[in-house]
Amino acid sequence: MSMTTQPTAGEGSHGALLEPPVLDVDPYSVENIQNPYLFFEELRETAAVVRLKPYGVYVTGRYEETKVVLNDHDRFMASAGIGIADIRKPGKFRIPNRLLENDPPGHTEIRKTLNKILSPLAVRRWRDHFETEAAIFADKVVEMGEFDGVEDLAEAYILHVFPEAVGVNLPRTEALAIGEMSFNQAGPYNDLFRAAEKKAEPYLEWYEKSVRREAMRPGSIGEMLFDAEERGEFEKGVASNICRAFVRGGTDTTIAGLGFALNQLARNPDQWAILKSNPSKFARNAFEEAIRHESPSYVNYRTTRRETELSGYRLGADTKIGIFSGCANRDPRFWENPEKYDITRDIAGIHVAFGHGTHTCIGQMIARLEADCILRAFAERAVTLEPAGEPRYRIINQLHTLDYLPLKVTA
Repeated sequence: MSMTTQPTAGEGSHGALLEPPVLDVDPYSVENIQNPYLFFEELRETAAVVRLKPYGVYVTGRYEETKVVLNDHDRFMASAGIGIADIRKPGKFRIPNRLLENDPPGHTEIRKTLNKILSPLAVRRWRDHFETEAAIFADKVVEMGEFDGVEDLAEAYILHVFPEAVGVNLPRTEALAIGEMSFNQAGPYNDLFRAAEKKAEPYLEWYEKSVRREAMRPGSIGEMLFDAEERGEFEKGVASNICRAFVRGGTDTTIAGLGFALNQLARNPDQWAILKSNPSKFARNAFEEAIRHESPSYVNYRTTRRETELSGYRLGADTKIGIFSGCANRDPRFWENPEKYDITRDIAGIHVAFGHGTHTCIGQMIARLEADCILRAFAERAVTLEPAGEPRYRIINQLHTLDYLPLKVTA
C-alpha cells in the first residue's frame, strides 16, 4: 500500500504552480521490480510528476513529460548521473559515463565522432555475419525442442555476436556479473546493490583489462574508438570509458528485449502467426513492440539545473527526477490499447525504450540488427512456439529483465 499527499498551490518565480503530490512507495522493492505495473499505473494516474517520499526525488511516468525531461538538457542535466545518486556530491562520486552522463556541448562532440563510427553503413556491414550466426543458434534451439529463451537463445546469441563487433571479450559469467553490478549501482545503496557488488568482485580485474586498447579486436568498434582518440577526436580516456560502458551494459537491454519478445510471442499465438506469415517484415517490429510493452530500462534520472516547472508543477533546483520509460510506454494518454502486445504497431522512433532526444541510445542500430536477425531466423525454423512453464524475472535495481524463460518449440 502507498499513501499519496495531494498537491497544493505554491508560489515561485514562475507564478502560481502546484507542488507535486508525494507518493509513499518504493519502486526498488523486490515486489515492484518484479512486477512494476501496479506501481506504474498509480504513478501515472496520481499526477504528471510526483515526489517519492522514500528518496526525496521527483519522478514521472507519463509519455509527454518523459520526452520533455529527456530532451531538455538546458533544464534537466545528465552530468549529475543517470542513477538516483548525485555523482557530484561528497561520498557519491564515481567516474561518469562520458557519453550518457555528459551534456552538450561536451556530449555533442563525442556523439559526433561516435555517429561516424556507428553509421548505418558501418552497422549494415555486420548483417551477413549476424545472419549466419543467427541461423546456427536458431537451428540449435529448435532441435532442442524445449529450451530456456534467456540463456539458450537471447544470451547465447547476443554474447556471441556483440563482442565480435565491438571488440570486447564478454564471457557470459563475467559480463552478466559486471552488468548486474552496474545496473544495481544506478539505484539506491540497498541489499540488491551490495549483493551485486560482492558477486562482481572476482571479475573486477578482468573488467579493467578488458577495456584497454590491447584487448580490442582488430577492425572492431573498440579499436576505432582508440584510433579516434589518438587522432585527437576524443579527450584522453574517452575511448576506454565508452568501451567500459559496452561491458557494463551493452548487451543486457538487448537480451532483455529479446526475452520479452519470445515470451509474448509464445503467449500470443495470433502474434506468432503474424510473425510466421512474414518474418522479414515483422521480426524487427516484434522486438520494438517487446521493448515498448516491457521496457528493459527501468528508470533513468536527470537533475534539475534550477527551479523550474513541468506540466504546471513546481520543481525545486538541483533535485533528481526519474523517468520510468516502461511506464511512459504504456501511457494510455498516448498509446491505444497499451497493455496489448501487437507487432503490427509501427512504433520505431516513437517509443522511449531507447531514450529520446540528445541521449538516444547510440547502440540502438546494433540492437535492432541483432534482434531482427535472430527473431527472423527463429521464426523461419520453428512451426509452433508455446510456454513450457512460468518465466522468472531477475531482480535488479535499474534493469527490467527475465532470468528464466522455459519455451517449447516444434521444427
